[in-house]
Amino acid sequence: MFRDLKPLFGSARAVRLAQGIAGIAGFFLVAEVLGFFIPQSVLPRASSVLDQTVRLAGNTQFLSDVGATLEAWALGMLITVLVGVPVGLFLGSLPGVRFATRAVVEFLRPIPSVSLILLVALLLGSGLRMSVTLIVYGGIWPVLYNAIAGLDDVDPVAKETMRAFGFGRLAVIRYVSLPSSAPFIATGIRIASSVALILDIGAGYLTGQINGPGIGAFISDVSSGSADTSVILAATVWAGILGVILNSLLLIAERRLIPWHHTRFGFAHEPAAVASTASTAVTASAV
Repeated sequence: MFRDLKPLFGSARAVRLAQGIAGIAGFFLVAEVLGFFIPQSVLPRASSVLDQTVRLAGNTQFLSDVGATLEAWALGMLITVLVGVPVGLFLGSLPGVRFATRAVVEFLRPIPSVSLILLVALLLGSGLRMSVTLIVYGGIWPVLYNAIAGLDDVDPVAKETMRAFGFGRLAVIRYVSLPSSAPFIATGIRIASSVALILDIGAGYLTGQINGPGIGAFISDVSSGSADTSVILAATVWAGILGVILNSLLLIAERRLIPWHHTRFGFAHEPAAVASTASTAVTASAV
């Protein structure tokens, strides 16, 4: 049905937008109907959640919590990228070092970041430092592994050609390996962004205002206070909207910084090797 609308909308992107809107509308309708059969304390009607979502947009306390979440996300992602990309490129370029550190990496990677909340709180104290530390620990694995996978995917013929013309190791990395692995790294950064948001909100929910303001702390306060389920779900909706916005911004940056990737493969393409790497990293780091 949506394919027939393509001439009307004029582009595949418009068709995808129409599909997305239809999916949201269908989900809203199903949730609203279920609200008539399930107690409001368990599952409020979708219209009630939507009303509370709009109200939260004017709630100064909630907006302050959103700002605190964004601050932790931005600082954590900055450190994650500055550390994860160089380390991933280093390990990917030196197989001997990668194999020597594999045991340590494979030991640390499966440890869930959420399980470290209390330990990090004891060592660093609560607040922004705790959130950023958890974000860096959980988000660095997708970036690290995707950087390594990107280097493994580089065409060896291209590297040998550069070496044949007298280029050194650093020049080969700069002109061949880094551009070729950039799409993998960008995908890892977007995955790390989702992990960072999950960890910050999860840590805030478990520790409450002890860890400072944030969306998680807001949900925790509402849960322990009035326990208004519609407000809790509304805050969750805003968390999802925030995740979509951040992912969209990263996609825009990706298209501008590595335009050759989207020009060659199109908007929806993702490197095949990323799928298994990313799913493993997200499952190990965020659950």
